Amino acid sequence: MKLTLTQFVTLDGVYQAPGGPDEDTSGGFEHGGWSVPYGDEDFGTFMNEVFDRVDAFLLGRRTYDIFASYWPKITDPADPVASKLNALPKYVATTTLTSGDWQGTELIGRDDLIKDVSALKDRPGGELQMHGSGALAQSLFAHDLIDTVHLLTFPVVLGTGKRLFADGGLPTAFRLAGFRTTAAGVVIGTYEREGRPTYGSYALEE
Repeated sequence: MKLTLTQFVTLDGVYQAPGGPDEDTSGGFEHGGWSVPYGDEDFGTFMNEVFDRVDAFLLGRRTYDIFASYWPKITDPADPVASKLNALPKYVATTTLTSGDWQGTELIGRDDLIKDVSALKDRPGGELQMHGSGALAQSLFAHDLIDTVHLLTFPVVLGTGKRLFADGGLPTAFRLAGFRTTAAGVVIGTYEREGRPTYGSYALEE
């Protein structure tokens, strides 16, 4: 399967707690819910397109807990997001969770996260999707395991918070494979991993 990441970030690269004030207050973060004012029809259309392609989910522990507290309550079979999240396999990367009550949950990564994720990618299928799960994404970026990134950049700067591409990350080149903007000003770029960066110079040769 192809591993894809859909991630919301601010202009200054923060991914922490986009959906609500109580999602993640670690580090004294006080800006939770910053993406909500921009959730217009264009945004919903894109997200529905993403979920329409999913075969299975890979989630970090915090994201899983947030999703599991909400989406099982949405039982409309026509809901394009809930119907997929509730029915399809959900692989949760965790060393602390001992069980998952949400139907279709399987825990991975207790002994060797990279080996487990690589094994999932080797299975037949279309897309293994990550949503949010920023800390997990950083670990997988470091091992070239994420193939495609849907980066939704929101027109807001917060100044504090967890950043997706933190110092010390693996240098990686991406190819822009898709681009659109929403009426509310969210810039959506789809990037395919292309290996290591190449370098040059703008200095004039003598």
